[in-house]
Amino acid sequence: MAESNRELLTRSILQRNPIALLVLGICSALAVTSQMITALVMSICVILVVAFSNLTISIVRFQIPGSVRIGIQITVIATLVILIDQFLRAFYFDLSKQLSIYVGLIITNCIIMGRAEGFAMSNPPMASFIDGIGNGLGYGLVLIFVAFFREFLGAGTLFGYEILPLTTAGGWYVRNGIFILPVSAFFLIALLIWLLRTMDPAQQEKD
Repeated sequence: MAESNRELLTRSILQRNPIALLVLGICSALAVTSQMITALVMSICVILVVAFSNLTISIVRFQIPGSVRIGIQITVIATLVILIDQFLRAFYFDLSKQLSIYVGLIITNCIIMGRAEGFAMSNPPMASFIDGIGNGLGYGLVLIFVAFFREFLGAGTLFGYEILPLTTAGGWYVRNGIFILPVSAFFLIALLIWLLRTMDPAQQEKD
């Protein structure tokens, strides 16, 4: 039985989370989660790209020859990524510099290509759009989770505002250096995967 729009949205966040269940999109989870603001902006960018690429590809899916479908999908995704990248450069240049090349690398994100090929090519536009939002939100949830602990414990701040006064500024909190390093994201993602699979045993791998 086909899933309802509500199920498409909610199941992609927790039950079919693209990072936690399928282990996709890990590179950006390591690279842009040292601060909450960069993780939030990257999450918004991916939500927009995956939702509108799904919508566009679903609308034209019957006009796409099978032999060039991957090329068409990449073209649609690349166009959306370029538009978002140029928007950030024009209006939020400092954030654009912090995100560096990782906005451009959204083009190669397996989550976006996977939903375009695996869902949008065989489902109607509205369902594809909602599926894209759900998968983008699932991706963003992991980035925000990781960034919260990395910035909070690594720098004592959230969104750049001091929460834990550092000893270097006369406070009491000693910066935890391991959370500043990208490797800490591996441990945090592993913890999140364990939590999700403990709450939902159906996600656990079978022997």
